[in-house]
Amino acid sequence: MTQVFQIHPENPQLRLIRQAAKVIDGGGIVAVPTDSCYAIVCHLDDKAAVERLRRIRKVDEKHHLTLLCRDLAEIAQYSRVDNRQYRMLKAATPGPFTVILEATKEVPRRLSHPSRKTIGLRVPENAIIHALLAELGQPLISTTLILPGSDMPLTDPEEIRIQLDKQLDMIIDGGACSLEPTTVIDLTTDEPVLIRQGRGDAAMFGL
Repeated sequence: MTQVFQIHPENPQLRLIRQAAKVIDGGGIVAVPTDSCYAIVCHLDDKAAVERLRRIRKVDEKHHLTLLCRDLAEIAQYSRVDNRQYRMLKAATPGPFTVILEATKEVPRRLSHPSRKTIGLRVPENAIIHALLAELGQPLISTTLILPGSDMPLTDPEEIRIQLDKQLDMIIDGGACSLEPTTVIDLTTDEPVLIRQGRGDAAMFGL
């Protein structure tokens, strides 16, 4: 049975954050709240966990997974960011945006897009995520919690438990989230390209 931790959305309990980090370090898949909707996350370097995450979502290697990062410096460590891209990111982060950028060698090749060598990245505005990232000391690999055959993300922790019991190792209950996923922007071309309109205002990127 999936563990459920109720963690305060503004003042996360460090004891519970540390326990959640241990689950992730041990290869677990965890549902977490974000500033858009719930996501499922796992350890960046755990190949088996990433494969499980893809199976839950039923997506292949061409589906962009997303690195949840603490700040812009971490984004610049895992992706190639020029001055133009940095200015846009500085204005839009933290927030409900996922950006597609060229991955650096810090990103395991199995995580980047097989032909484009790109990766999704974001800096969420969520205290629970930031506490978890600080405890782990590195980004988490993630994907929006939209089940196969559905267009809408799961936003209620109890519904997540009912739908995915035994598939997840832990659910962090930080309360209900937005019904909208992140806005996805491709920054690998000369001009930003809107891939998915979500909670974030694409005008932040001139779109």
